[in-house]
Amino acid sequence: MIRHVVFGAAVLVAGAIAWAAADPPARDADMKTSPLRLNLRSQKLAKNAEGYNVWQAETAAATFQAGETALVLCDVWDKHWSRGANERLAKLLPRMNEVVKTLRGQGVLIVHAPSDTMKFYEGTPARQRVLDAPKAEPPANLAHADPPQPIDASDGGSDTGDPGGSPWRSQHPAIEIDPSRDAVSDSGRDLYNLYRARGIKNILIMGVHTNMCVLGRSFAIKQMVRWGFNVVLVRDLTDTMYNPAKPPYVAHDEGTRLVVEYIEKFWCPTVLSDDLVKGAAPK
Repeated sequence: MIRHVVFGAAVLVAGAIAWAAADPPARDADMKTSPLRLNLRSQKLAKNAEGYNVWQAETAAATFQAGETALVLCDVWDKHWSRGANERLAKLLPRMNEVVKTLRGQGVLIVHAPSDTMKFYEGTPARQRVLDAPKAEPPANLAHADPPQPIDASDGGSDTGDPGGSPWRSQHPAIEIDPSRDAVSDSGRDLYNLYRARGIKNILIMGVHTNMCVLGRSFAIKQMVRWGFNVVLVRDLTDTMYNPAKPPYVAHDEGTRLVVEYIEKFWCPTVLSDDLVKGAAPK
């Protein structure tokens, strides 16, 4: 099923009302932005022809204004303690950087969010851009159910048997940071200030790991949904921490698929990177 929505009006009315009541956002005078035309997939519980409850995928065509949109790269670290996590991320990096460059060129705010590495970026323009944003008070959290996830990552989620640790020191160098335009932060509260100043309403998120940081970081899906932003996961540029030796005892990629569908059911829609690369209107 394909529907068309103006994202925000149909999906997050409360958030849209809050933004409508706000002061006009600050804009760069020379910023040129273009609309992003996206196909957003979500899951809906419905009755089939025989009267059984089933989950059905629905796709809605949506248009985001690039100047009202941020792309967040969640924990795309230079190194992870899990060999499997490193190897799977390496396969995603070229496409991630392609999306970053394309959306930056369209006027989307690029946010690099490699948690626990802010010391590496001290004094850089991209880091200072966030710290210099005027303070703004976030709204009260919207009520939102938080059902259990479909996979068990209680063992840390590595499928290559590696010891844990925190070897990351920065974002992966394969992702380019534009010091004149991008932002660096691992704080949802600080990013809220920047979003408020820029008039950001829509947040695209990609990175790792889907069942952990992509959902749970202060700048990631759950908190941004609760603050009323229109949030979308880039479903082909993410990966879980999941070991097939744990329930539900499926292949790693199947575990990732299950978490993506969980997000579509309970948290936010998803999009393919192809939409982001090809769906941006030419200037």
